[in-house]
Amino acid sequence: MPIPTELVGSLPRPMKLQEAYQSYDDGAIDFAQLEAEQDKAAEDSIKRLEQTGETYVTDGEQRESSFATYPITDTLAGTGLADNLAGDGQFFAIFDDGHHRQLPRLTGGPFRYKRFASEFVEKNKVIAVKPVKQAVIAPSMLMLLYPLEGELDGYSREQFLDDLCDEVEKDIRQAFAAGAERVSIDFTEGRLANKNDARNPWTNKDMLQEFIDLNNRVIDRFSAEERRNIGIHTCPGGDCDSVHSKEVPYEKLLSKMFQLNAGYFLIQCASEEDRESVYELCGRYSREDANGVAQVCFMGVINPLSPEVETPEQVKEQLVAAAKHIPVERLGATDDCGFSPFSRDVKPKHGSPDFARDIAMQKIANRVEGARLASEELGV
Repeated sequence: MPIPTELVGSLPRPMKLQEAYQSYDDGAIDFAQLEAEQDKAAEDSIKRLEQTGETYVTDGEQRESSFATYPITDTLAGTGLADNLAGDGQFFAIFDDGHHRQLPRLTGGPFRYKRFASEFVEKNKVIAVKPVKQAVIAPSMLMLLYPLEGELDGYSREQFLDDLCDEVEKDIRQAFAAGAERVSIDFTEGRLANKNDARNPWTNKDMLQEFIDLNNRVIDRFSAEERRNIGIHTCPGGDCDSVHSKEVPYEKLLSKMFQLNAGYFLIQCASEEDRESVYELCGRYSREDANGVAQVCFMGVINPLSPEVETPEQVKEQLVAAAKHIPVERLGATDDCGFSPFSRDVKPKHGSPDFARDIAMQKIANRVEGARLASEELGV
């Protein structure tokens, strides 16, 4: 079988859509007007992705305020926040360029999603000709809504985690029921858990194993057949063309990440200085049998943070090198990260989000072609 390809999820949002998010926060337009701009950008994303030859298509997360908070708020600024949440939570991440992203704070229970990703899938299925995938957020990210220390009156940490796992399971099941053929779980906090940033207290808590165990509480609710189409995405962040944890030794994550009983992994690699070591680690730690499913390693061959477009030949070379360490039947190609995981991102290295959107499509088309070339060279 040829080497499969798959995008992570997000695409740069047009400036017009980003301005609509701001207008909604300012009270200048209502949600229906924001939604109309989301719908336009989503349809454009799907149609352009189909032209690249991409296997699975998404709306590029045009309908989401961010990959992390789509279930609980309408916008990054906290407009339309779900019940029992306040806007003054802890930082999720502090990026290398100095900017940060903040999570809401849980104030009580029960914890419930206000929106499920199946809503996006249903809309996208109407537009798409090709199969649809959907990215969802990991429980390990949303567990950071709960205070790090102590417990909330009347709502214990364990009660919250039970409710959280139920909501994430529902999110995944409903996405499949709505017609998604693949569902990938965003796990960017995995590498960040090893950073120990004094400015960001949760990173000093050595939470990686706790994250993995919590995510498996959800993943293990699915059969082996279902888990073949449930993926995990990891990266050192990608926002405003900056990262949050790339200096953390990758082995700290990769030596543990494959404990997750998912069927496939979307793994940042193109932007690593030592790609060979990443291929070797993935080959060493990925499992041929993860409770009944073989783990496929989709290696990042495209750097979404750079406006330089990789050629198909460069993509091919990376995949052929990866195949020396990862069995070719368990090798795939992806991008290092979503192209714009947060809705307010002007893509500074690119000059504008609209230009970055064009560049993203060129990169994706070259990834698809590069995977075809590598498949030919490797005889699969």
